[in-house]
Amino acid sequence: MKKSYQLLFLLWVSVFLLSCSGDASRQKEDAANTYVRDNYTKKEVTITMRDGIDLHTTIYTPRDTSKTYPILMKRTPYSCRPYGEDQYPERIGPNKYMMKEGYIIVYQDVRGRWMSEGTYDNMRAFIPDKKSEKEIDESSDTYDTIEWLVNNVPHNNGKVGTYGISYPGFYTTYSALDAHPALRAASPQACIGDFFFDDFHHNGAYLLSYFRATPVFGTPKSEPTDSAWYDLPDLKTEDQYQFFLDAGPLKNLDKYFNYETLDDPGVRSDDKVQDFFWKEITEHPNYDSIWQKKGIIQHLKNVKPSVATMVVGGWFDAEDLYGPLETYKTIEKHNPENYNTLVFGPWDHGGWSRTKARTSVGNYYFGDSISDFFQREIEARFFHHFLKGDGDGDAGLPEAYVFDTGKKSWSTYPAWPPEGIEKQTLYLADDKRLSPVKPLSEGLAFYSDLKNPVPYSEDIKTVFTPRKYMTDDQRFAARRPDVLVFETEVLDRDLTLAGDILAKLVVSTTGTDADWIVKVIDVHPSDLDENNEEMQDHLKMSNYHLMVRSEVMRGRFRNSFSNPEPFVPNKKTEVQIKLQDVFHTFKKGHKLQVQVQSTWFPLIDLNPQTYVPNIYKADEGDFKSQMHTVYTESAIEFNVLNKSEL
Repeated sequence: MKKSYQLLFLLWVSVFLLSCSGDASRQKEDAANTYVRDNYTKKEVTITMRDGIDLHTTIYTPRDTSKTYPILMKRTPYSCRPYGEDQYPERIGPNKYMMKEGYIIVYQDVRGRWMSEGTYDNMRAFIPDKKSEKEIDESSDTYDTIEWLVNNVPHNNGKVGTYGISYPGFYTTYSALDAHPALRAASPQACIGDFFFDDFHHNGAYLLSYFRATPVFGTPKSEPTDSAWYDLPDLKTEDQYQFFLDAGPLKNLDKYFNYETLDDPGVRSDDKVQDFFWKEITEHPNYDSIWQKKGIIQHLKNVKPSVATMVVGGWFDAEDLYGPLETYKTIEKHNPENYNTLVFGPWDHGGWSRTKARTSVGNYYFGDSISDFFQREIEARFFHHFLKGDGDGDAGLPEAYVFDTGKKSWSTYPAWPPEGIEKQTLYLADDKRLSPVKPLSEGLAFYSDLKNPVPYSEDIKTVFTPRKYMTDDQRFAARRPDVLVFETEVLDRDLTLAGDILAKLVVSTTGTDADWIVKVIDVHPSDLDENNEEMQDHLKMSNYHLMVRSEVMRGRFRNSFSNPEPFVPNKKTEVQIKLQDVFHTFKKGHKLQVQVQSTWFPLIDLNPQTYVPNIYKADEGDFKSQMHTVYTESAIEFNVLNKSEL
């Protein structure tokens, strides 16, 4: 592929996950912004793990040595560049307030990445009750690193915190398992929880939009180096819809990868990308032991009470929504004595860490200084209390700091979901209504044409997973014959949804497999005279169909993610889809809409709609268009904060 295009993508990955360097220009000293160089000294060290592997670690220590400081660490697979003790980034730490307040900031290349030795393992499995020093995982590497830091870095106060966004968020969650006694605070942010439900899969459906990113997670590295070792497939177009439609079955994409030399990571191929992760994905289509071992959520039942946690996420995070919600809920359920707080705002992936004053996701504007407020009043306060203050368990923060994406304002609650919510069930009526009363009619059928699948965005340029689709206007989909639309009357009062949403579909298909996608939409009034300066030119907020939440269920996994099963043609079948949490007020004058469809392309791959044991190995002849029916006993179950009859 063209090197310039590859570099742009790699730099985008680095920025969007907030690796410490950002783009290449950050590696050069900015004469107008030398705060880090002026106020911190930089040291690069190698820290030896219990099994003898050395991990590259960068330490920034305040130049003011008249006092002690806590250590704040981020472990990352995305590089702790710029390398070299004379090279300084223009920003360190989670935010500018903490950088200026003064912490010992530590970055580490995880095992097998960049300048660190060892073998990289994508989502390395946690090993409880380790029996020898040869049994290592990210928890032991974190423990060994902290042990070295508190004993060797001058002027530290003996307290350590961890933080990170996305994959570094996964390592942050990991740090709380078998935690070092010095670890007092951890903030997993947009943290990956399980790759069968985050990022690359949603309820077993493969996110085709991640195809080009697989080498970032699955390319072996032979020698420590400060340059990238992974290449990316060149699709030779930005129109992914047409590219993947023309490509056909997933097995046709194998040609972009080289498996022959995977056992010899020192061998490179000029025309193919090495990627053991793509091989892992395609050979393990079900939730088997490979995926189960990689998940971190199931291990959060024994987080030490001494580790305070603050889980952070964005309501419109296209990459990691499952992870932070399930991380918070699992810690809360199994560790009730722990300090555990949740912060969710109107952000896309990692949006809270950016410095832009206006907060928008795609076309939709939520307000000004929202991220700055989080950094100053929530994040900085949390770490200050547990690492510099008395750490008595009360950081002055609520249990849940959540942003209402409809009212566009913060709310605080002593629990999440809030106390006092009530279940409200709305049925999918065949006159396109959402009805509180179960209809008696049979339901609606639609033709799912695999040669003309429903797009997930109107945009032609869809490289990687565009974050903006999470708030995209859904009118284009509502007007297709293969998308069923159900909605309330115009609301005569505000309706606030708080907590998860459960779609309880009753369906049938003429085939033996199908995907089911449910979207919850906020339909704005047609006379609304309010627009966002970032909005696409062809759109107005008048009658805007804001996607509030959406999710897919690969139908074969309706009863078990580990043991898929086909549909019986034309037989009524229950399919339940958990849509994850929301906090959104549908304002008076708006309508609540639900859309149901069976393709969502190329966000997810095409289901052949005839059952095959492994969709990644399906042949062209397995893909058949089918008729699907959604019956009127199907319902959507909401958690409503201010329940009223609809």
